[in-house]
Amino acid sequence: MGKFIIVLVCFIISVPNYAQNILPEAERARVVDEILDDRFNNLLPDLMDTTDIDMWVLISREYNEDPVLRTMLPSTWLNARRRTILVFYRDKSKNTIEKLAVARYNVGKNIESAWDKEKEPDQWKRLMQLIVERNPAKIGLNFSKDHNIADGLDKTDYDAFMKNLPKKMYSKVVSAEQLAVRWIETRTEREMVIYNQLVDITHNIIEEAFSEKVITPGVTTTTEVEWWMRQKVTDMGLETWFHPTVDVQRSSEELVGHLYSFSGRPDDMVIVPGDLLHCDFGITYLRLNTDCQELAYVLRPEEQAAPKFLVDGLKAGNRVQDFLTKNMIKGRTGNEILAKSLKDAKDAGLRPSIYTHPLGLYGHSAGTTIGMWDSQSGVMKDDGEKYPLNPNTVYAIELNTTITIPEWKRDIRIMLEEAGFYGENGFRYVNGRQTELFLIPRVKPNQGN
Repeated sequence: MGKFIIVLVCFIISVPNYAQNILPEAERARVVDEILDDRFNNLLPDLMDTTDIDMWVLISREYNEDPVLRTMLPSTWLNARRRTILVFYRDKSKNTIEKLAVARYNVGKNIESAWDKEKEPDQWKRLMQLIVERNPAKIGLNFSKDHNIADGLDKTDYDAFMKNLPKKMYSKVVSAEQLAVRWIETRTEREMVIYNQLVDITHNIIEEAFSEKVITPGVTTTTEVEWWMRQKVTDMGLETWFHPTVDVQRSSEELVGHLYSFSGRPDDMVIVPGDLLHCDFGITYLRLNTDCQELAYVLRPEEQAAPKFLVDGLKAGNRVQDFLTKNMIKGRTGNEILAKSLKDAKDAGLRPSIYTHPLGLYGHSAGTTIGMWDSQSGVMKDDGEKYPLNPNTVYAIELNTTITIPEWKRDIRIMLEEAGFYGENGFRYVNGRQTELFLIPRVKPNQGN
């Protein structure tokens, strides 16, 4: 028993401070539901007015949820139940919004059940009664060619909806893609307070992973660091939305294609002094997601700092970030921002690649896409060519720049990714960005004296 107490005390002492800020499940549920209440009652009416849709109908069956409907479920609903139908009706003249469920029960505290099966056994007929009674100008459904997250209505439910809808109302049916994307991409003030904490936790995990606490040069492998990060998140009661990756660039290897950073990296590479380490890592907490890439250098025995060429390389990566974020201007499309940012960076003598994506309720979320790693001439679909940058949105500022290192006789890529917020006052990083390489091991003050 005494041994158990000693081990437990040691564990408690060793838990980093940021772990203490993680809420227990009941508190998380309270926060999630409070945020949903704010979004339904304050954000959604404005979005429906802006997109000119006065009725929004979302339909999902259990375990085949519409990605948008999934974000509207209360904290205690992990899935839709049977067939769940949500109806939002906005009466702008009265400044009201009805939130109804054609379901056997209320969907949380915000969405009221509007179906008594004993009075009307047919769920579709009850839905049509609600629609006809309100006679909306437009009926938005979640189908979309260009926005995958806004394309959640399956064919079976679409066919049934149209079969039951009075033919005189067919012309009122429109794609709700703009409304769906705005719902997914728009962050509230409270969400942004939480986002700052979420990104801080992400940064702290990376900082610990890229330290001598986790990495012993000559022993530890990249795969071991990946699984340490994954386990760390699990131990903290959080989740990752993708498996972490750690890769190495070093003097003895040639630069390979972009695909290497995403797939096909060799496993179990032993980390050795002189390596430049790169990670890609993101977590999920309170229904928000992070996505972060940072860099570390493994010191050689005689070194007290990273080589100047790597320090300068990180500065070059920061410059590409600056060229991108200064071109993030309200109303510009993703392709316009991409083209201007690439030109500015190339004119400055850099060799950039930009593939920034929306971030929020999903990791690869909906909104303004600013390039893809394999599409540097622009995204050839409506969300790249026509979808504008809107305020109160978050992005993974993801990019790289290629630099030549004469000392290594090769090119390397400085790959970076940080969460950034675009608001009415312009761009800011959610919780800072990396401007200095992590050193392994950390250099203590006066260590070399």
